[in-house]
Amino acid sequence: MEILVEEPSAEAALADLLPKIVPGFEYEVVSFHGKENLLRRLPIRLGDYARYWAMTGLRVVILLDRDDDDCVELKARIVEMAAAAGLPAHATLVRIVIEELEAWFLGDVPALHAAYPRVPASLGGQAKFRDPESVPGGAWEGLEHLLRKHGYHAKGLAKVRAARDIAPHMDVENNRSASFQAFRDGLRRLVKEGN
Repeated sequence: MEILVEEPSAEAALADLLPKIVPGFEYEVVSFHGKENLLRRLPIRLGDYARYWAMTGLRVVILLDRDDDDCVELKARIVEMAAAAGLPAHATLVRIVIEELEAWFLGDVPALHAAYPRVPASLGGQAKFRDPESVPGGAWEGLEHLLRKHGYHAKGLAKVRAARDIAPHMDVENNRSASFQAFRDGLRRLVKEGN
C-alpha cells in the first residue's frame, strides 16, 4: 500500500497511527510537501500505480486537507483521476481531512494530555473543543493557541514535532474527529477487501 500525503507532519503521524489501524500491513507513506505539488504530480503517479497494480494488487491511499476546497468536489476530482489512470475503485481510497490534521490530534484529548501534560485532561468537555472539526478559528490555530497557552511550542506550532509527540499516544478506536474515523474505517475496508 502507498499512502500519498501533502505534508511531512501527516507522514510523521501516520508512522505511529498506521500500525495501530492496520497492524502487520506493509505500507509506504510519500509526502509531497504541499497540496498543489501532490495534485500536480498525481495523474502521472496514478498511471504508474495502475501499471503496477495489475501485477501486485497494490492499494493507493490519497490523504489531503480540504483547505478552502469543496470536500465533495475535491474527492470526486481525485477519484476521477484514479479512474482515468486505470486504477480500479476498490484499489484506491481518497480521504479529505476536513479541518487539517490537527483536528485528529484535538480529537484525542488523552493523547494530547499524555504528550503535553499541562494541557488539561478535561479539554474535551470545553464547548469549543467538543467537535475537533469545528474549533473556532481552525484546528491548526486552535491547537497552536492551546499549546502555547500551556507553555509548549512557544515559537509557534512545529507541526512535525507535534505529530511525533502526539501520535504515539493516540487511541485509534476513540478519536472524536469525524475525518479521522472516516480515514481509519476506509483504510481497514481497503485492506480487508484487498485480501
